[in-house]
Amino acid sequence: MLGEQFVISVHRYHYGGIMYKYSFLENILFPPTYLKNNKLRYKLKGKTVLITGASSGIGKELAYLLADIHTHLILVARREEQLSTMKKEIEMKAAKVSIFRADLRNQEDMEGLLAFLHHMPDGLDFVVSNAGISIRRSINRSLDRYHDFTRTMAINYFAPVQLLLSIIPLLQKNQGHVINISTVNVMLLPLPYWAAYQASKSAFDTWFRSAAPELNAMGISTTSIYLPLVKTPMIIPTTAYQKFPAMCPTHVAKIIGKSMYTKRKVYKPWWFIFGQWASISFRGIWENSMPRVLRKKRGE
Repeated sequence: MLGEQFVISVHRYHYGGIMYKYSFLENILFPPTYLKNNKLRYKLKGKTVLITGASSGIGKELAYLLADIHTHLILVARREEQLSTMKKEIEMKAAKVSIFRADLRNQEDMEGLLAFLHHMPDGLDFVVSNAGISIRRSINRSLDRYHDFTRTMAINYFAPVQLLLSIIPLLQKNQGHVINISTVNVMLLPLPYWAAYQASKSAFDTWFRSAAPELNAMGISTTSIYLPLVKTPMIIPTTAYQKFPAMCPTHVAKIIGKSMYTKRKVYKPWWFIFGQWASISFRGIWENSMPRVLRKKRGE
């Protein structure tokens, strides 16, 4: 119609105590997620939800999203002070909160957490596997940093595998649900400088997708959430990312919350299929041209 105006609404999210507004491009890339709060409350009422990496970013925002529901939140992270603050604030609402300070790379901490979970009288209903670490470093700068690879594998792969292997009987008893917070990168062409991070995230993604049919046969639901860049403390060390389009953690929390009552097996951004198509179609061009780009960047 002549004169008709097309307007893209601007979506705003509270994060870190301030209002975060999506840019025009972010509004297109990350359309809003609408929660049916009544369904979420019904699904989680009286249930127990374990969230790893709960003291900041996505885990923290998810905990606050669920604060108004009569549910039991088990928040796990390394920073006990932040967890204690969250417990005080959330328990002023409806949820009950248990906190457990643990570095999941530490075997003693992991064993302590598993003992705690196995002694809970009501078992476990939901697991949100969110804890992780990101490292961006070239191979040339990693020659004497083998520990970068062991520590990313420790938290991004071995820790969630050990956790799930131990608590599968608890989840099976309650017909529970495991939600893995992953990254779109695991299904796209690998990027230079991200070898440690992408290998570790891909390892657990493959393990989880392989185990999912068996878990489903036990009555345990599984969801893989593939995320683009998210504005969390994890991306702060990478200066270039400050200008990239990125999702707000409160938006991601809504996606996770919605998956809890829909039991959707996979979440991907709407544009993800184009990235996969490009990864297949232009793989040869990418692999042949990237070495030249990197040499030029180093001034060779």
